[in-house]
Amino acid sequence: MKLTILGCHSATPRTNTNPTSQVLEIKNNMFLIDCGEGTQVELRRNKIKFSRIKHIFISHLHGDHYFGLVGLVNTFSLLTRETELHIYAPKGLKEVITLQMKLSSSWTNYPLIFHELSSKVSQLIYEDEKVEVHTIPLKHRIYTNGFLFKEKKSERKLDINLVNEANIDKAYFRKLKQGFDVENEDGVLIANEKVTKDPLPAKSYAFCSDTVYNEEIIPIIKDCTVLYHESTFLDKNEDLCVPTKHSTARQAATIAKKANVETLILGHYSTRYNGYEEFKNEALTVFEHTVLAKDGKVFNFN
Repeated sequence: MKLTILGCHSATPRTNTNPTSQVLEIKNNMFLIDCGEGTQVELRRNKIKFSRIKHIFISHLHGDHYFGLVGLVNTFSLLTRETELHIYAPKGLKEVITLQMKLSSSWTNYPLIFHELSSKVSQLIYEDEKVEVHTIPLKHRIYTNGFLFKEKKSERKLDINLVNEANIDKAYFRKLKQGFDVENEDGVLIANEKVTKDPLPAKSYAFCSDTVYNEEIIPIIKDCTVLYHESTFLDKNEDLCVPTKHSTARQAATIAKKANVETLILGHYSTRYNGYEEFKNEALTVFEHTVLAKDGKVFNFN
C-alpha cells in the first residue's frame, strides 16, 4: 500500500502549498482521492501515469477538493484516453462537470461515469476481487464523505515442501489456499494449517477530510492500518472548529487513539500557520504514531 500526497493544505493554493489531493496505490489499483487545483501538475511532478487512474473519489464540493477535476478530465481527452473513468462524488458534481463540458464543447472521447453519493450512512461504493471502498459520513458545512479503502483477505500460502511431503495432489491446491482440509493420495485427511501459512494481514486506509470532531466514525475506521485525518487548526484556534466544522491536530489524534489505528497522518493545514511541527507535537501528546503529510511526500506501508 503506497500513498502519495499531492496536496495537503486547506483553502487556497499558494506557490509552495497545494490543496487536497492524493493517490493511493493498493492491490494494483491506483485511486485518486480529491482533486484540488494543480492536481494534474502534481501528478506529473510525481511521475504518476495518468492512464492508471480509473477511479476518482471526491469528498465534497468545496473548491479546494475538486476545482482541479474538470481540467484533469479534459487533459485525459487531449491525451486520447479511451479507458472508462469513474468518479464517485456527492450529487451535484455531475451537473457541474457536464455543464462546463457543454459550454466549452469539450465532451470526453472516453466513457465518463459518475456515481452520485447522497447517503448519510456508510455504504459500499466500489468493489473488485481484491479491494472494497466504503464511504465514511463526515460532519462538515456541506454533505461530505471520507473513504475507507480495504484490502480483502488474501488466500492462504502453500508451503510447497510440506504439501509435497504430505503427498497431496495438485488438484487440491486451490482448496488448500481457500482454507480447507483435504485428503492426500493415500486417503488421509490433512489439516490445512499443517501445510499452509497465514496470508499477510489485510491493510486498510481511511481518508477523513473535512470534518468537525466526530466520534461516530470510530466504528467504521476501527483498527485500520492508516488514518489520514484533517487537522486544520492548532489548539490555540480550537474556537474556530465548530463554526467552520474542522478539527485540531489533538482532536485528530484522539480519534486515532479511540479507533486503535496503527498510524495517523495529519493534513489539511490552515495556511495561517508558518510551520507544521506544532501540529505533530500537539497530536503526539495523545497518539504516539503520528506523522505529518507534506506535498510530494510518499508513504509506503508494507
